[in-house]
Amino acid sequence: MFRPHSRKLLDQVAEVMRYHHYSKRSEESYVRWIRQFILFNDKRHPSEMGKPEIERFLSYLAAERNVAAATQAQALNAIVFLYKKVLDLPVADDLAPVRTKKPVRLPVVLSTDEISRLLSCLSGTNLLMASLMYGAGLRLMELVRLRVKDIDFANGYIVVRDAKGGNDRTTLLSESVVDDLKAHLVKVRAFYDQDKAEGYANVYMPNALAKKYPNAPGSWDWQYAFPASRLSKDPRGDVIRRHHVNESSFQKAIRRAKVRSGIAKPTSPHTLRHSFATHLLEAGVNIRVVQKLLGHKDVKTTEIYTHVLQQQLNRVVSPLDRLNWPADKNPIAFREKWNGV
Repeated sequence: MFRPHSRKLLDQVAEVMRYHHYSKRSEESYVRWIRQFILFNDKRHPSEMGKPEIERFLSYLAAERNVAAATQAQALNAIVFLYKKVLDLPVADDLAPVRTKKPVRLPVVLSTDEISRLLSCLSGTNLLMASLMYGAGLRLMELVRLRVKDIDFANGYIVVRDAKGGNDRTTLLSESVVDDLKAHLVKVRAFYDQDKAEGYANVYMPNALAKKYPNAPGSWDWQYAFPASRLSKDPRGDVIRRHHVNESSFQKAIRRAKVRSGIAKPTSPHTLRHSFATHLLEAGVNIRVVQKLLGHKDVKTTEIYTHVLQQQLNRVVSPLDRLNWPADKNPIAFREKWNGV
């Protein structure tokens, strides 16, 4: 039975993931899926299981829990990581669980007028963050993890480090936010100077870079552009430091702004990224350029925004409206006559 060693194995999973430089979010997600896989199979140790148990669990997620295709894929990735990287055991290449059907869903996109209304209902740091997301097409975590050194004011671009897929990319730095962003960084520098004076200027460094560059954690260049208002304990150790701002507070600010602006569409921070891509394509920017700015590995992912453009029905005239109706047969005139107008 798995029970006596469950905690030890999950600790090993976390340790190996850190060795391979997975993010803390991925670590938590993989550990959660592996725990569910083990519990689903009556707490048997994974070394005692194989293809049948994996397929049964993944099929259960699709058929019984009705999870999204991406969720099922994440669970599979976690299990494969467990067997290959932690247990050093082979995993069958012909896994054939019941697959979750992946429906084609168009992203929610705000019009330029709606973007203006949304931004007008924000202020301070939240307004600056939202402007950067829309102006650069950033993902939420790319925004909150942005470092001072990766904002290139001289050349007018932002470097996104270790983005989704582990790659770096450059994207736009809108001229509209430059002055406000510089003023914001002056305030951030004051936080940094205070932390340094008190011995807390020791920002988190990714991928073991703290060992390679031992002085970097205390340098201004590496500080977060959007730091938390308070010091906190690093969840992976006992170090007290200033982390980046909590993304949930920004998400709440966007939801409040959406309500105040009267926008009747589901709106989240990621909607700003969707709108960035769609509005660039609308303006005639080449789709390959948009792909690079978004950091999409495959242009097919970017093509979803061309489908959004094709769905802009306000530009399509109904065939009924194109008919050359006689004046007395026009449906609008008939309706007015019927209503006694």
